[in-house]
Amino acid sequence: MAGSSCHHIRNICVFGGSSLGKENEFLESTNHVGQVLAERKIHLVCGGGSLGLMGGVSIAAFLGSSQVLGVVPKALAKGDIIGKTIGEELQVSTMSDRMNAMFNHVDAFIALPGGLGTLEEIFHIFSWAQLHIHHKPIGLLNVNGFYDNLLSFLDQAVEQEFLTSSTRQIIISAATAEQLIDQLQSFIPVINPSMSRINWSTKESRKKLRLDLSLHL
Repeated sequence: MAGSSCHHIRNICVFGGSSLGKENEFLESTNHVGQVLAERKIHLVCGGGSLGLMGGVSIAAFLGSSQVLGVVPKALAKGDIIGKTIGEELQVSTMSDRMNAMFNHVDAFIALPGGLGTLEEIFHIFSWAQLHIHHKPIGLLNVNGFYDNLLSFLDQAVEQEFLTSSTRQIIISAATAEQLIDQLQSFIPVINPSMSRINWSTKESRKKLRLDLSLHL
């Protein structure tokens, strides 16, 4: 949902394919994302490496003088599986650690065209937003209608009452980098009263854990 600007985005996480895809427009639009991030002085956090669209946005942002941080699981850092990371590299132990590190470093998320890994990452962040773990804006760069069917699926899920309309509004989409980043910056989350009662505080969770352990003793 758009409204008056409420998000100052300094760091953004971009998910994307490790291949270039079939259409030239995928790489052209990806390179443009990196250029726009640099023009707006937004720093990039990504999954590291230099392959495919992920490498393209990293190179474009880096050449435009944005800081680039690639978060790479140690298993993928060995050999030449994903190519050399552009900018700084943070190595972590697991894929879950990678997601947590990317999440903790950024103010918003963008998904470029991609495959299973890209879909897993964006839906991971989407489901966290649904649960009110965070209220960071999430966007799909819908190049040449790449995400049209996915967006239609989400609309169908609302129609069939598997998603609420407010949850559906969490995902933003646009065809260009400028439009998408503008929408991310003006995004206002819709608060679900039932979800807002959930307490994700680590401190409270630790208290409950200590209580449960005491009860078992």
